Amino acid sequence: MKADLGDLNAFVSVARAGGFREAARATDTSASGLSEAVRRLETQLGIRLLNRTTRSVTPTEAGERLLERLTPALTEVESALDVVNRFRDKPAGTLRLNVPISAVRLVLPAIVPRFLAVYPEIRLEVVAEDSFIDVLAAGFDAGIRYDERLEQDMIAVPIGPRTQCFAAAAASAYLNRRGRPQHPRELLKHACLRGRFSGGAMPPWEFERAGEVVRIEPTGPLLVSMGTATDLAVDAAIAGVGVICLFDDWLRPHFDSGALEPVLEPWWQRFSGPFLYYSGRRLVPAPLRAFIDFVRASAQPVAPRNPRRKRSQ
Repeated sequence: MKADLGDLNAFVSVARAGGFREAARATDTSASGLSEAVRRLETQLGIRLLNRTTRSVTPTEAGERLLERLTPALTEVESALDVVNRFRDKPAGTLRLNVPISAVRLVLPAIVPRFLAVYPEIRLEVVAEDSFIDVLAAGFDAGIRYDERLEQDMIAVPIGPRTQCFAAAAASAYLNRRGRPQHPRELLKHACLRGRFSGGAMPPWEFERAGEVVRIEPTGPLLVSMGTATDLAVDAAIAGVGVICLFDDWLRPHFDSGALEPVLEPWWQRFSGPFLYYSGRRLVPAPLRAFIDFVRASAQPVAPRNPRRKRSQ
C-alpha cells in the first residue's frame, strides 16, 4: 500500500501539534488543507488515525503506532534531502529547538537575532517548556538543557553564559518589615515565593558558602508553575509579598532599578551554564549544523562543572 508523503507529513504534524490549527501555524499551511490530507490518508488506510473533538485532536491507538514508525522514517527522508542543502551558498530549511523557558529568557535573545540575520533562509521554530522529553521522538532537531539533564548518547555544545547562579531577593519594604536574613535557614521564618515543575516536583532552595551547602524547603503565600508563571512571582516579590529565588540574570534588571534587593548574596551558589544537545546517531541537518557552528563561534569559556547542583528551572 502506497501513501502520499505529503499526507503522511500532514498526519505527523497534526499529531505532534495536537490540533489542525496549531499544526497549520507550525508548518505555514492551512488547517483545511491538513484536515483534507489526514482524511485522505485515513480513507486510503481504512482506519481512523486521529480522534477529533472540539477541544483536542489526539492519535488513536493505530495512529500512535503509525506515528512511532513514521517519525524516524521521515527524519531519514529529511536527512537524505538535506544532503542537497549542503551544496547551497546559505543553508535553508526549518530548525526546531526544544528549550526551557529560562533559556528563552536568558540565552536565546543574544543569539537568535544575529543567527537569523546571517542565515535568512533558515526558519527557526522554538518550543519552550520545562518538562524533560525525548527531543528526537518529539520531532525536534536539538534541545537546550543543563549538563545533568543530558542523555549519554547526545552531543553537547556549550551555549550562552558559562557561569550562572540563583539569587535570593526581596523588596526593601518587605525586608524593612521582616528583617534581612543572615543565614539561609532564617528563610524558614520568612514568606517565600516557590516554584513547582509541571510534573509536580518542587525543588528545594540551595545555597553554598565556604564549602557549606544548605538546602531548605521554605514555605510562603504563593506557589507558581516554573517558567510559565515565574513573572507573577517576580511581580509579587517586587510588591513586597515575600522572598524569591531565581536566576540572577532574570532578577538583575530589578536589582539595577532598585525594585528588588539582593538577599544572602555571599551564599549564592554558582553552576555551569546550559548546553545545546543533539543526537550523534544521525546526519546533522544543514540548519542545525549552521546553528552549531554559529554557537561555537560565539562561545564563552566553559565554567568548571558542579555535579552536586541540580538546576531547578
